[in-house]
Amino acid sequence: MDTQDSPNATLRQDARTIGLIGLAHGASHFFHMLLPPLFPFLIADFGFGYSELGLLVSVFFVISGVGQALSGFIVDRVGARPVLFFALSSFAAAGLVASTASGYAGLMVAAALAGLGNAPFHPVDFTILNKRVSPARLGHGFSVHGISGNLGWAAAPLVMAGVATATGSWRLACLCGGMLAAIVLAIMVWNRDALDDGHRHRKAAATRHGATAVEHPLAFMRLPSVWLCFSFFFWTTCALSMIQSFASPAMHALYNLPLAVTSMVVTGYMLSGAAGMVAGGFLAGRVQRLEIIISISMLAAAALLIVVGTGWLPGTAALALAALAGFGTGVAGPSRDMLIKRAAPPGATGRVYGTVYSGLDLGFCIAAPVFGAMLDAGMNSGLFYGSAAALTLGVASAGLVGIGVAARNLQQRRAAA
Repeated sequence: MDTQDSPNATLRQDARTIGLIGLAHGASHFFHMLLPPLFPFLIADFGFGYSELGLLVSVFFVISGVGQALSGFIVDRVGARPVLFFALSSFAAAGLVASTASGYAGLMVAAALAGLGNAPFHPVDFTILNKRVSPARLGHGFSVHGISGNLGWAAAPLVMAGVATATGSWRLACLCGGMLAAIVLAIMVWNRDALDDGHRHRKAAATRHGATAVEHPLAFMRLPSVWLCFSFFFWTTCALSMIQSFASPAMHALYNLPLAVTSMVVTGYMLSGAAGMVAGGFLAGRVQRLEIIISISMLAAAALLIVVGTGWLPGTAALALAALAGFGTGVAGPSRDMLIKRAAPPGATGRVYGTVYSGLDLGFCIAAPVFGAMLDAGMNSGLFYGSAAALTLGVASAGLVGIGVAARNLQQRRAAA
C-alpha cells in the first residue's frame, strides 16, 4: 500500500485536486454563457433588442472584473475553499433566478449573480493549485485548468440552446444550468479535503510564532510585474474577443464563405487552443525562461492571423490557419500562469491572480465594441490585424515580466552566495 508521501499517492492527490479545479473552472466558463445562447428565445418572449441583451453581458463582466480584483484579498484572508463554495452557490442562484424571471429586471439580477459567482474563480483556482499540486505537475495543472475553461465555453451553447430547443422552454434551460452548478457544488463539498489550501494551518502557525513584520495588503500593487501581467491579460483577451465574436462574419465578408462554415472557426480555434494547452503544460514545467515560450507561440499565432487578414488564401485554407492560431495561444497559457506564480510575492497569491485576471474582464468589455465598430465600418481585414497587434503587445508585456523575474532570481542567488 502506498504511503501518503509515496510517488503514487502524491500523483493521485495531485490528479484529484487538478480534476476538481478543472471541473469547477469549466462550470465558471459555462456560466459566462448562461444567457447569450438564449437571446433569440428571450427576444421572442419579451421583445428585447440586442442592445438590451448585450447590457446583460456587460453587467456580468463588470461585476466579475471588479469582484475578481477584490476577491483575491478575501481568498488570502479566509482561504480559497469557502470562497469556491460561495461562487458555485451564486451560479446555482443565478440559474434559479433566470428561470423565474418575469422581465428584464429579473434577468439583470441573474446576470449580476452569475458575475458575482465568476469573480473569485481565478484567485481561488490558482491558490489551490499552487498550494496543493507538486511543482513537477503544476504545469499540467495549469494546462487542465485552461482546457476545462474552453470546454465550458463550448458546452454552454450546446446545453442551453439544446434544452431550450428540445423543450420549447428557455426557463427550463436556465433551471438546468442552476442544477448543474448545484451538482458541481455537491461534488466539491464531498471532496473538500482535496481543496484545502492550508490557510487555517498557516494562520495558526503565524499566531503561534508571532508575526515579525506585517506588510500592507496593497503592497503588491507597487510591483511593476503585477501591472505588466494585468496588461498581458488585457491584450490577449482583446485578441480572443475578436475571434469569439467577430471572426466568423469577418471571414464571411473576406472569403465569401457561408456563415454556417465560417462559424466553425471559433470551434476550431478553441479545440486547437486545448491541444496547445496540453503541449504547453509539458513545456511550462521544464523551461526556466517562460517568456520565450510565450513570445514564440503568440507571435506565431499573430503571424497566422495577419495572413488570414490579407484575404489572399483560399477560403478553407484561411479557416484552417485561423483555427491553428489557437494552438499558439494555447501553448502560451500554462507558461503564462506559471510566470504569474513566479512574479507573485509570497503570501499574496490570491490578490495577485485576482488583480491580473481582472484584465481579462476589462479586455472583453472594451474589445467587443471596438471590433464591432470596425466590422460595421467594413474593416474586415483590420479585425485580424488588430487581433494580431493585441497579441504582439501581450508578448511585450510577458517579456518585461520575464526579464524582471530573471533579474530578481539572479539577485537572490548572488545574495545567497
